[in-house]
Amino acid sequence: MTTFADLGLSQKVLNAVTDAGYTIPTPIQAGAIPHALQRRDICGIAQTGTGKTASFVLPMLTLLEKGRARARMPRTLILEPTRELAAQVAENFEKYGKNHKLNVALLIGGVSFEEQDRKLERGADVLICTPGRLLDHCERGKLLMTGVEILVIDEADRMLDMGFIPDIERIAKMIPFTRQTLFFSATMPPEIQKLADRFLQNPERVEVAKPSSTAKTVTQRLVAAHNKDYEKRAALRDLIKVQDDLKNAIIFCNRKKDVADLFRSLERHGFSVGALHGDMDQRSRMTMLANFKDGNIKLLVASDVAARGLDIPDVSHVFNFDVPIHSEDYVHRIGRTGRAGRSGKAFTIVTRADTKYVDAIEKLIAEKIEWQNGDLTALPAPMESHDSDRGGRKGGRERGGKDRSRGNRHEQSAAAAAAPQEKQIVTEETGVEAVLENTKSERRSDKKNQPANNRGRERRQSPANDDNRDRRRYRDHDDGPTPVGFGDDIPAFMLIVANAAK
Repeated sequence: MTTFADLGLSQKVLNAVTDAGYTIPTPIQAGAIPHALQRRDICGIAQTGTGKTASFVLPMLTLLEKGRARARMPRTLILEPTRELAAQVAENFEKYGKNHKLNVALLIGGVSFEEQDRKLERGADVLICTPGRLLDHCERGKLLMTGVEILVIDEADRMLDMGFIPDIERIAKMIPFTRQTLFFSATMPPEIQKLADRFLQNPERVEVAKPSSTAKTVTQRLVAAHNKDYEKRAALRDLIKVQDDLKNAIIFCNRKKDVADLFRSLERHGFSVGALHGDMDQRSRMTMLANFKDGNIKLLVASDVAARGLDIPDVSHVFNFDVPIHSEDYVHRIGRTGRAGRSGKAFTIVTRADTKYVDAIEKLIAEKIEWQNGDLTALPAPMESHDSDRGGRKGGRERGGKDRSRGNRHEQSAAAAAAPQEKQIVTEETGVEAVLENTKSERRSDKKNQPANNRGRERRQSPANDDNRDRRRYRDHDDGPTPVGFGDDIPAFMLIVANAAK
């Protein structure tokens, strides 16, 4: 069996690895480290949670033992897509490089330029940064990249998703052509393969798992739910409560707004929960991550900013509140659990609108995901009231104290109009459609014949305005479905039947 001592690492690095409690390298480490020490370009592909970070940190530490950095001329450059990943790599250099006297500079947003400039003036053996902040320093004349010997492009597929490829191309032109390039990614779509061909010279390809595969230690399940958000939130809470082995969990949402909404909902229902998304300032993001790692909070609601490469070794569960739109993101999300050989569980809440995304995921990972307690055809009837989602409010009274579903509100609006024509509205199950049998001239005539004072009084006393006041009054309560399209307030011009002849 191969050990770290067999890979050619220096004694200082081996001592640090032993102190960290590791003796046996992972497959990606065993495959990449010897070639990196020979200064070969590497294209490393491995599923998340397999130790890709150490695959380039350990050989870099060995290679950097000879030589010294000069002011504002870094010797090595590591590019990461997010601030959290960059900070995590810096932590790895601190852990494995404790026997070295290397200067490590971290250039990320949310930190003052002055503090980073002081580190660069001392000379950086290792420069870890996000592409945007690196280019900012270069444009300010604070960096000279001609001394870079090793370039690492980490999480390349995430770089592509976030639109960083043009920035990386600019950075690559600043670095000597004779550099060594280490290229790592969890997935290898055609776009990433073209990128690798552009940056790498005769690379050694190290692939320890098929692209876009999921860890076998993760148990995956689909959970059926109705489309409405309050139904999904109820399904999530029930799912969390029945997990006897839940130690901690990351809950993923597709949008930052949904992260905030779900965080407030879970907090109101007494869960130990935090939130993480891209609009938070850097200090808040790092504090939230530290609290989650230290066990101060049990659940972390996050956007995909937490889906790539974050090394939180002992996450027991992952919940996808939203099915990811990009199937590759599913691989990264569930890779936050089941890391380093541990077992984990991943649950994805699926509505009828999500079936095409689930099909794409199953096609990507080349396996069928089992359903938990039946598929969408086995769903019970939708909830009539939202008492449980509002923390026990009695009597089935909704916003403004009126017991009504979305369909009931449409019926009441039609009845309140008291107009001779009929209006048909098909709700969110099939989209928003409306048919009016009267002509545009008749509506204009009705409006013209109505006294101005009455029109104003009708607007002030209309059920829609009452409902708006109720909505504002209870806007902080987690008690109803999210409006689809225009909700009840459909503009009049959308209700006009198009004349095909014109």
